[in-house]
Amino acid sequence: MIKFIALEDLLPIRNEVLRNGRLRPDECRFPSDAFDSIFHLGYYVGDELATVASFHQNSYGDFEGVGYQLRGMATIEKYRGQGYGNQLVNFAIVYLRGKKVNYLWCNARKVALQFYHNCGFEIISDEFDVPGIGPHHVMYVKIQ
Repeated sequence: MIKFIALEDLLPIRNEVLRNGRLRPDECRFPSDAFDSIFHLGYYVGDELATVASFHQNSYGDFEGVGYQLRGMATIEKYRGQGYGNQLVNFAIVYLRGKKVNYLWCNARKVALQFYHNCGFEIISDEFDVPGIGPHHVMYVKIQ
């Protein structure tokens, strides 16, 4: 089941999945977490939070229209490959379409490119490195 969740609910998963458990959950906050436009989604399997992602209004480059950025997409290892992340992203796209958002973009880790491609995203940048995290590409999906 997909729910809108509080930031505090997703910080432990951000730490576990995106930072290999090296930080305290509170250190896994992004500057964008303070934006008024942000919302966080979680996919629950029973009572357990399995997948999380955050979305905030943020344009990309010279793209026209209203853009949102996806950040902090993370799925606990035992739930990977079961379609929960895909369902969560598709839920967000439908929600954003209702808000008249034109596109969604993200900085995708190289290891997650196929996941985002399967969600309808396309690569729109050359590979770049995020220090301490690794290679990424900017990916984008048109919403309307």
